[in-house]
Amino acid sequence: MLRFYIKGLFRDRSRSLMPVIVVAIGVTLVVLMQCWVTGVLGDMIVFNARFATGHVKVMSQAYNENISQQPNDLALIGTGELMENLSTEFPHMEWIERIQFGGLVDAPDENGETRAQGPGGGMAIDLLSESSREAERLNLEKSIIRGRLPEVPEEILLSDEFATKLEVEPGDQVTLISTTMYGAMSITNFTVCGTVKFGATALDRGGMVADISSIRMALDMQDATGEILGYLPDEEYDDLQAAAIASSFNEEYHDPGNEFSPVMLSLREQGTMTMYLDMVEYFRSIIIGIFMAAMSIVLWNSGLLGGLRRYGEMGLRIAMGEEKNHIYRSLITESIFIGIAGSVVGTAVGLFFASLLTKGIDIGDMMQNSNMMMQGVMKAKITNDAYYIGFIPGLMATVLGTALAGIGIYKRKTAQLFKELQA
Repeated sequence: MLRFYIKGLFRDRSRSLMPVIVVAIGVTLVVLMQCWVTGVLGDMIVFNARFATGHVKVMSQAYNENISQQPNDLALIGTGELMENLSTEFPHMEWIERIQFGGLVDAPDENGETRAQGPGGGMAIDLLSESSREAERLNLEKSIIRGRLPEVPEEILLSDEFATKLEVEPGDQVTLISTTMYGAMSITNFTVCGTVKFGATALDRGGMVADISSIRMALDMQDATGEILGYLPDEEYDDLQAAAIASSFNEEYHDPGNEFSPVMLSLREQGTMTMYLDMVEYFRSIIIGIFMAAMSIVLWNSGLLGGLRRYGEMGLRIAMGEEKNHIYRSLITESIFIGIAGSVVGTAVGLFFASLLTKGIDIGDMMQNSNMMMQGVMKAKITNDAYYIGFIPGLMATVLGTALAGIGIYKRKTAQLFKELQA
């Protein structure tokens, strides 16, 4: 009997072709929407990880307790050995060092006297090593407004708004007045090599980016760093894997009694990221759930109308002596095959279009070079859910619609059927 139904699915296009196409279109939209929403919302987590949290972060215990102040006097020391240990114990991850710094930025005139000055804060990253991916990770090249990236340790990037306020251009000298990690005054000259737009108001007012080697010299932080960030392969965050790595590290290195002992936190454990991750998952579920419900209603109506249109056929079969239970089971079986066929085709088509969107849609022109803190390319992401999520509305809604329509079979009266046939 199953073989008969399968043959009917392929040979009787009047009954199967249109329902399969309708199911396939609905499933395609569901799969594509799931991949798109997952990719767009997931990119928000990616940008947080790239700019601030990493997938895991290593700090001293005291630095972590006062992280809102970013206190370099509580920074990790002996980080050369620690970086080697991390690379040895977790070789599949990429480990990078960063220093958050701040101070008064002084812009001199042609006589060396102060022309303008203002408070600024910035981030020191590895910009000069050939193997470093920091400039790419932070989208620095796309965020350049004027000038270029640093090429030597004595160069610095300023936010374009900050540079305009100080009346400096690429090639001008500025002086950073700050304090070392030991509390002494630090005065260091830098050359402004370029300006950037961060895309965040606070950073655009006084943001800076410099190579970590020059900031180490300025702040007397040789073999020391504020934060060590770790990134999983392909920079795809895995909450369970990051938590396991953090737990393993803390068991070996963390001493609760020593405020300067290193402690590792996963992305979820940092600041308000727990709430943020839960919120992202919550909104993703709501958006996908609403869309799936809408498509389920469409496919449910399609199955219902398909069953209603065949009432004449059902009546003829009853008049010929076929049992109502058998007719009802045959309708359900046909709808199952239609749902499966449409879901398979729709999933394949949806995944095809989603794979095209994994390269992303560039909306950078709409963001006025604010690519550092905001996503300039919106991408889809194919996850394991995408391979089966379309079967929920594609199969279940279609079968449910047919099942409800088929209930009318039991209400048909033989006397009424003969009147219909005579008409």
